[in-house]
Formats: sequence, structure tokens, C-alpha cells
Amino acid sequence: MIPWNLLTIDQALRASWAADTCSPDDIERAGWQPSNPAWGHCDVTALIVNDIFGGELMVGEVRLDEEQQGFHWWNRLPSGIELDLTREQFQLGQTITAARVIERRPGPTRFRWDEYLLLRKRVIDRLGYLPEPM
Repeated sequence: MIPWNLLTIDQALRASWAADTCSPDDIERAGWQPSNPAWGHCDVTALIVNDIFGGELMVGEVRLDEEQQGFHWWNRLPSGIELDLTREQFQLGQTITAARVIERRPGPTRFRWDEYLLLRKRVIDRLGYLPEPM
């Protein structure tokens, strides 16, 4: 097995994002385009990063011109460093506010389980292995 680095993990995620793993809410809001592949992938990406590194899941409110437009997920690694592999999806000047830690419960998520499993499978196909969810 080839050792991973953050670039390898990032590349595997980016190559795995597609319309069928994008959030249905975000598809409805603005569609999914290969020119902005991170769009609608923050939650499932954060879950996979959490599978690999552990740590905490972070969520905040997405705002554009003071109007809430949804939520954004990212990771806080065990070291305390925050890692956001999908931040570039916000190309219209959106801001993230009201950040908080959310608890990851064992087992399936309440929503987007199928998209998470599909993205996870694609990443495994590229990396060869992923740790089981924490």
C-alpha cells in the first residue's frame, strides 16, 4: 500500500465528487457543475475526513447578503487544526457564521447516507482502503 498524504486524500475526494453525491438542496439551488466540484459536498466530505483522521465535525451557517442559504461542514482535527476541503465552493462572497461542533453518532447519518456511501466507495477505489467510521 502506498502511504497517503493530505494531497493524495484531497485528490481522491475531488476525483470522486459528482452530481450524484452532491446535496439535493444544493442541486436544486444552483445545480452541480464540474467547474465547481466541491459544491454541495461539504457534509459527506467532512464525514470521510472524520473517518480518516477523527477529531470533531464543525458546522456553520452559510450567509449571503445577511440571508441564510444553508449550512457548511468541515473538520477540526485532533490537533485542533481546522481543515476545510470544500471551502472554495463559495464563489459569490458567502460567509460562514455561527460555527459549532456537532456530534457524530455511530451508524448511518439521518440524511445523505446513500451519497456518503457512494463517495466513500469511490474514495476507497482510489486509495485502496479507508478506516471504518469512528
